[in-house]
Formats: sequence, C-alpha cells, structure tokens
Amino acid sequence: MPEPKAAPPGAAPAGSVPPGAAAVGAAGAGDPEAQPPGAGARPEPKVRLRLSRRGMAVLAGLVAAVLGTVCWLVWFSSVLDVRTVAVSGTRVLTVDQVLAAADIPLHGPLERLDTGAAEARVARALPRVARVRISTSLPHTVRVRITERVAIAAVKGADGRFTQVDASGAHFATGASAPAGVPVVQLALSAAGKAGLKSFPERDLLAAAVDVAKALPAQVAGRTSSVIVHSYDDLELQLADGSRVLWGSSERDSRKAVVLTALLRQKGTTYDVSAPDDPAVRH
Repeated sequence: MPEPKAAPPGAAPAGSVPPGAAAVGAAGAGDPEAQPPGAGARPEPKVRLRLSRRGMAVLAGLVAAVLGTVCWLVWFSSVLDVRTVAVSGTRVLTVDQVLAAADIPLHGPLERLDTGAAEARVARALPRVARVRISTSLPHTVRVRITERVAIAAVKGADGRFTQVDASGAHFATGASAPAGVPVVQLALSAAGKAGLKSFPERDLLAAAVDVAKALPAQVAGRTSSVIVHSYDDLELQLADGSRVLWGSSERDSRKAVVLTALLRQKGTTYDVSAPDDPAVRH
C-alpha cells in the first residue's frame, strides 16, 4: 500500500479545528455586534416638532390670510364673476324670454348668485315651464335648464279661445287656436248635463274630459279632434275621419283606451266603449 502523504509543515491535521475557531463561534453567538442589524436594538426616540407661541401665531395669521384672500376672490372680486348665462331645454319659449324671466345680473360674483330666487322668478313669469334648474359653473357661467309643459288637451272657453292643459292638469297657455294634434275639450251640455250642474259643475266636467284625453295612447290622441262633454256620464270623442266614440263617464279610462285602440282596427262610424267589457262597433 502507498504510504499517506505527509502534511506540509505548519498545516493542521485533517479533521482538526483551527485554533481559536471554536472560541470565535462561541463568542459570535453571544456578541451583540455579531447579531443582525436592529436585533435587540432599542427604537430611537421620535422627534416632536413644537412651535413656540409666536410661531403658532404666525402660522395662524398665514392661514387666516390665505382663507381671507380666497373668500375675497370668490365672493367679492370680479375674478369669478358672471359673464355668460346659458339656456337649454327651450322648445316653444325663446332664450330671450327665459333670460328676461331669470333676470340674472351680469358681472356680479358667481357664488353670490341666489339661484333659488332666480328659479322662482322663471316659474312665476313663465307658466309654460314645468321645471327649472339653475346652477353655476366656474369660472364665469350660469346654466339655466328648463323643461316645458306638453299639452295633452286644449280646453275651448266661452270666448272661443283655447287653453292648453298638461298631464298634471296645469293650464299654462291660452291662444286663438289649439296646437296641432291635441284634442279639443269643449262643453255641449245636454238637458241632463245642465240639470246636474249643481252636483257636477263645469269645472269638474272639463277636468273629467281632460282625464279622458290623458288616458288616450299617442296614436289615438293624434286621431282625436275633440272630447265633447254632454253630461258627467256622457262624454264623446270626435275622430278626425268623422267617426265618433261613445265614452260614457270618465271612469275606467285606461281600460276604455285599450279597448278603443283594438276597436279602431275595424272600420266603423261609431265605436262604443262606454261599457268596456262589452264594446261595440256600428257601421
């Protein structure tokens, strides 16, 4: 067998621990400097910023100055003043009519505008307006958005003039003629109708006829030239083609409207929906 090679001079024998290695390991286990950074270290005290009374007074003064400047710019200066009034939603009314009713002053501070008061002025001056919304938009604009009423009937008065009525029952415009495509409501009282005026005055009879016009679908309303009131339970529709509809009272209007829509698919001179469960068509 070959003889083992001799170790170089000064080298430690194989398997032996270099001198001092165990001591270093033992020392490292308990040495704080040998542990990971931060392990076992005490947190550093937080530094608190404290202002003196004079510093607090200066800071408060600066805040007050900034707030005062902002308030002056917004509420009193001409930097954010009213320069434009934009109107939208008009159909029959003109922009000039809405502007005149709103009476919004130009060149005043935008944020000092009383929008509620301006809305009230529009509603009071223009009965045709169903809704109005006035808002401000920085830096210089006031927006006026309106919704106009839509007539569902025109009530013919004793003077021959026509007052338009919307779905809510509001009377909002009177003119020499009725708008196109809107049924005309008029009184043509029978003897029974005149006798019953104490119980059913003209105002109530006209309101019942308006309810009938409101119940009509658009395609039927477009074909209806007038709603005639003979008495409380005797209302009649005159159609544009010369035929007529016996409506009866204003009760069950919605049901009668549905039945009439189906009946109009047939040709006839008289359509009877006074008893909607037993309708009839006469030729």
